[in-house]
Amino acid sequence: MIRGVHKIVVPVTDQARAVRFWTETIGFTVTTDVPYDDKGNRWIEVTSADGAVALILSADPVDARPAVRDELPTSNFFFYADDLEKTYAELTARGVDFPAPPEKQPWGWWSMFADSEGNRFALQPRD
Repeated sequence: MIRGVHKIVVPVTDQARAVRFWTETIGFTVTTDVPYDDKGNRWIEVTSADGAVALILSADPVDARPAVRDELPTSNFFFYADDLEKTYAELTARGVDFPAPPEKQPWGWWSMFADSEGNRFALQPRD
């Protein structure tokens, strides 16, 4: 039986920069970093502190993000935080760009942050 989502592919143009962002700024841990072809590409996974989510930082020299309006995320999944306001304050202090600070919408609280590669991610409190 399917129980949830475990790994998510995030296209990046600079794997080293993306690793620094997700580990040093966000607090994920590198759990896999191995070469997978003769072009220098690497299979890099970074995992959340609770081990529930792994992001595959996939080398993509072409911008594969979907074209969406600036006020929307480019990813098709939401991250969650136990305390949205506190997480927003902590990550903003670390230099993370939040194009949308926490705000109440008709469907609940949310915000949006951008990674070092320009990907935009939704962030909500955990219900």
